[in-house]
Amino acid sequence: MDNAPTFTIEIGGRTLTASFPDLAAKAHGSVLLRYGNSVVLVTAVMGPEREGIDFFPLTVEYEEKYYAAGQILGSRFLRREGRPSEEAILAARVVDRTIRPLFDHRLRNEVQVVITILSIDEDDPDVLGILGASLALATSDIPWGGPVSAVRIGAANGSPIINPTYTEREQHDYRYELLACGNGETINMIEVGAREVAEDEIVQALEYARSIHQKLQAWQREIVEQVGKPKRSVTFFSFPERLRALFQETVAQDGKLSAALSTGKPGSQALNELKAKWLAQAQATLPPEEASLAGPLFEEEADAALHRLVVEQGIRPDGRAFNELRTVKAYTNLIAPMTHGAGIFYRGDTHVFSALTLGGPGDAQILETIEYHSVPKRFMHHYNFPPYSTGETGRLGGVNRRAVGHGALAERALLPVIPPKEAFPYTIRVVSEVMSSNGSSSMASVCASSLALMDGGVPVARHVAGIAMGLMLWEGKHAVLTDIQGPEDHHGDMDFKVAGTRNGITAIQMDVKVEGVPIPILAEALQQAREARHAILDVMDAAIAAPRPELSPLAPRLVSLTIPKDMIGLVIGPAGKTINGIKDRTGVDDITIEDDGTVYIAGKREAVEQAKKEVEELTRVFAVGDRLEGEVVRLTDFGAFVKIGPNAEGLVHISEIAPFRIEKVEDVLTVGERVPVVVKGIDEKDRISLSIKMADPDFARRKGITPSHNQASTSHHRGHSSHPHHRR
Repeated sequence: MDNAPTFTIEIGGRTLTASFPDLAAKAHGSVLLRYGNSVVLVTAVMGPEREGIDFFPLTVEYEEKYYAAGQILGSRFLRREGRPSEEAILAARVVDRTIRPLFDHRLRNEVQVVITILSIDEDDPDVLGILGASLALATSDIPWGGPVSAVRIGAANGSPIINPTYTEREQHDYRYELLACGNGETINMIEVGAREVAEDEIVQALEYARSIHQKLQAWQREIVEQVGKPKRSVTFFSFPERLRALFQETVAQDGKLSAALSTGKPGSQALNELKAKWLAQAQATLPPEEASLAGPLFEEEADAALHRLVVEQGIRPDGRAFNELRTVKAYTNLIAPMTHGAGIFYRGDTHVFSALTLGGPGDAQILETIEYHSVPKRFMHHYNFPPYSTGETGRLGGVNRRAVGHGALAERALLPVIPPKEAFPYTIRVVSEVMSSNGSSSMASVCASSLALMDGGVPVARHVAGIAMGLMLWEGKHAVLTDIQGPEDHHGDMDFKVAGTRNGITAIQMDVKVEGVPIPILAEALQQAREARHAILDVMDAAIAAPRPELSPLAPRLVSLTIPKDMIGLVIGPAGKTINGIKDRTGVDDITIEDDGTVYIAGKREAVEQAKKEVEELTRVFAVGDRLEGEVVRLTDFGAFVKIGPNAEGLVHISEIAPFRIEKVEDVLTVGERVPVVVKGIDEKDRISLSIKMADPDFARRKGITPSHNQASTSHHRGHSSHPHHRR
């Protein structure tokens, strides 16, 4: 690695270093990026052309290495990396969505970009992954239209923060977090999580991000000039003239394509039927090598025709106005009575069912990655997309990257309205099932999940709704489309998902099929999305306007209490014997004890109350003057020992049984008897002295013992054996 070309730039007050050693010498492009103590290695390799495919085969892998965190992580029985974490999947998707639009999609060579996290400190390595992918591709011989830049902008105390650290992102006044990618002029990828932030503030953050992009772009171009390799020559296929002529004669000239694209109905049925007929005709008319290109030609022509139709003629495929929503419907728990809450949301032919499940704090997911170490996650949103939702057959089970990404987006959108743990300590899981899909099921999942949360009585601040915006760019003109579906989603230039409340934005996700989108167009899309969001919220409020006042009877009840920290071990017991015994006796679902002594008990109401009583008795700190009832467990010549708690007992001296002299303890007390007592004293060794006569002066008389029966010598009171050690 001696004399490796190295380049630096100051970003956000810290040094970003790009080094090009021969470490990954066989890769077609590679770079070692460092920012603070976070280091990533990014490689890019292009394989030979793949025959018989009609798509560009790009894969992005994001490798989290446990050694990067300086810890031995993983399962106790498998101390090595396994499948990618959710954070790794989301980071890989971000890189993919940023670099993919800058490839020529006629390319059929497999391209693989691998981001390996070698060291992680306070900086999130996903930004480094994007910049590293850009430099690895741009300096390689792989044909690509970059470079592209990335920056994360946070906001706290009214000021922007460039690439905020994990610590900075935990500030209580942290308003939003925006990850934006672009070429210094346009934006081609956005991820936003926000606490109900206004559209204008997001636009300002995008402008600020673009200024950082410009600086990074100039730096990257300088690097490419110095160490970049000449791009290899790639020959793309061209459509045979006979194929084009046949398409014009049979599909284009008689207006069949335009008619299939403007049926006035949702979906792509007419377009798909036309394509099937065209493919059959091409196969019957032309040689196999030419007919094999009929599908790509149809897609290219349909794409151009739809853009002309929308931008030049103002016609959407289903006949709606540019800013018009499809029919929106919202329902609460109609079909799943055993759930703790449920919501159903319709937007056109996209239908989503979301189910709420509540649990105790012990049901939280424990995050164990190189970024998060034993961190509990108490709000989870999961997304499922079965094949029947698109009228297809397919494999069920497992989670793909798309499902992880859509689930995380909806989770981020809902998180700002989830009540804090102090107010609502439950673990919350919402699962969205896409029953029918025709555009933006992720945003429909946000709406259905918001309905489910309110239906279940979770005290969320307000409803959250989401909408997907589209874009058509054509010969210098553009059209922003509200609520894209069918052909608009498939052939459009932008998928811009915006979620939020009436107060502001909570989440954004954008990816594009073009090189980028100017910020003024994004600002227009944000305002149009705001109007759509408010219209959707009107429908949701009509279904349920506020959380139900009570949780579902099927949901567990949750109570909390606080015990002294030095008694946590007492409640847990050796190997968990004590706490498990309480669970078994009472039948509660879960008992969770936190480091500060807070105890959460979840389960059915009666079981919860019984378990709470046992924990309180077990951890009670006694004070002089406390009135109690206890069980006599042992008699001596000088008094009786009385159990006043699961793990506590005290001594009732013979002189404290009655207000007169008692000859024998056994004349008044028997083992197993329950007696009233008052705590008379606690000595320096926490030994407890009890008094029956202070609690009930007539206790002995009711047993027939009177002063006339007690004429014995005071010798009975002469001794006072020391107490055994008793817990206070």
